Amino acid sequence: MPEISDLLNLDSLLSAEELALRTRVRSFVDTAVRPNIGQWYEKAHFPPEIVIELAGLGLLGMHLSGYGCPGGSAVEYGLAALELEAGDSGLRTFVSVQGSLAMSAIHKHGSEEQKNEWLPRMAAGEIIGCFALTEPSAGSDPGNMLTFARRDGAHWIISGTKRWIGMASIAAIAIVWAQTSEGVRGFIVPTDTPGFTTSKIEPKLSLRASIQCDVALVDVRLPETAMLPLAKGLRGPFECLNEARYGIIWGAMGAARDSFETAVKYSQERLQFGKPLAGYQLTQEKLVNMALEINKGMLVALQLGRLKDAGALLPHQISLGKLNNVREAISICRDARALLGGNGITLDYSPMRHANNLESVRTYEGTDEVHTLILGHHITGIPAFR
Repeated sequence: MPEISDLLNLDSLLSAEELALRTRVRSFVDTAVRPNIGQWYEKAHFPPEIVIELAGLGLLGMHLSGYGCPGGSAVEYGLAALELEAGDSGLRTFVSVQGSLAMSAIHKHGSEEQKNEWLPRMAAGEIIGCFALTEPSAGSDPGNMLTFARRDGAHWIISGTKRWIGMASIAAIAIVWAQTSEGVRGFIVPTDTPGFTTSKIEPKLSLRASIQCDVALVDVRLPETAMLPLAKGLRGPFECLNEARYGIIWGAMGAARDSFETAVKYSQERLQFGKPLAGYQLTQEKLVNMALEINKGMLVALQLGRLKDAGALLPHQISLGKLNNVREAISICRDARALLGGNGITLDYSPMRHANNLESVRTYEGTDEVHTLILGHHITGIPAFR
């Protein structure tokens, strides 16, 4: 029996293995996340003990192969992101930072020595990584980053500041992107290196069950072997960002689905003027509109996943999915909150928490405006970024 949001029997498009993976992650979210997420969110707490559990499910770097990584498909990774974000965006964000950003950077651009040193332990949850690209004055335009790495004999010395770096305060290594005389390069920086410091960004109104930090690098000295040898120019970090953007396409629909299901259940039980709230035409219109966008968003996510597994996914297609699915998910969560009335502003219900989280998801890995311009460039052939 398809779930209430699945009007098209989309489950019929998934394999038995994909459905089994989804069931495992959903069960984990139901037992380990839902009973605790309100408290974690209220206290602005990310539970570090959950990392080993996520690793045990094969969710860290799950779409990467070799070096101890699970080697799952793109669709399987998407389904995992969907279920994690149905719990909370902060959990999907952790998996994204660890696997799609930090591990992906090493997997795509690292040497064999770097891959063998770091990836097995990261896949096992023994080591947490972060991805230091964004700066206080260089968010959507990373080409203007000011962090600089200069050669000093057989070493590199990096100085600069980074902002909105997920998990930096609990990470053992940071993938730091810096300008050099040779263009933008990436470096693996152990976070206990002298001159590397972090501070949590607090207080926040969004992603409260996650960690975002400011990072300062003051004359951080690294050996030549710290550089990612295959990452040259902005293509290096952008390839990693596209991995993270792909996961968001699925994850946002998880937040939307959870909000929709909450609104349906509440409206069926809440009595207004002598009958359930769900029995009124205006309520049904809102619920139908939510379900329509969830089904469309899931079709987008699944098509992009199949393209990715076939090696045919293009950057503008990722922008289409990220722009559409996050934008529609926020609208769904807000409408669901409205159906809950005053009760909807409490942490007893998920839609407002999801809507707040999605404000961050809408901003990171490319704002609406950036993805609009990527699509505009593809459609017209004219870049309009400047």
